[in-house]
Amino acid sequence: MKLRNLLFAALIQASLALSINAQTDALKRGDALVGQGNYAPAIEEYRKVSTRDVDAYARAIYNIGVCHYELWHTDEAIVFYERAITLKHGNYPRASYALGVALEDQGRTTDAKQAYRQALTASHKNFAAATYRLGVLEAAAGELKTAAALFRDAASHQGQHVAASHNNLGVMLARLGFLKEAEKEFVIALKNSDGRLEDAVHNLTVCRSLLVTATAQAVPEFKIARRL
Repeated sequence: MKLRNLLFAALIQASLALSINAQTDALKRGDALVGQGNYAPAIEEYRKVSTRDVDAYARAIYNIGVCHYELWHTDEAIVFYERAITLKHGNYPRASYALGVALEDQGRTTDAKQAYRQALTASHKNFAAATYRLGVLEAAAGELKTAAALFRDAASHQGQHVAASHNNLGVMLARLGFLKEAEKEFVIALKNSDGRLEDAVHNLTVCRSLLVTATAQAVPEFKIARRL
């Protein structure tokens, strides 16, 4: 009897291992297809991931959302992002951020802000891209001080957003009347982008012109970098 029990336990473990391998293989095949830009076939692979492993299933659901977004199916992408977040009980920063981007595309600014804040909460405020996007939305709403604080925070974290964050912080400072401080931020933005961030080039020129003429007439000419 003991031997039969041991054999049964071994069979159960083997079955579980096969199931886990199947889940992993489906995810890998889906990821490979996404890398090739084949989003529709990738969705079919991700659909093969079962609910047995909640983490793997949540990832598959999120990835299906990404595929729909790349296919310009924004409504469907939002549905899958929300499902993934629910599966992880709100603790899925990447999905929350992606949801915010999709909601922004639809002009749903208030909902997008909530999604970005959820990404920050779930990541313990360690998701600089979400901080950056919140800054852009607050800047568009005219909340200059709030936006400045967000861009400053985003700039303190490493990533491709750093140059744009310094640029945008400079714009907020300039609009608040702190031109010398703004100039420094534009210089940092150019340094971090190896001189390639055109908005920072433009803004630095405008800022230095204002410093020479001591007038604020050209302040509206400063340009916010909207995308990373």
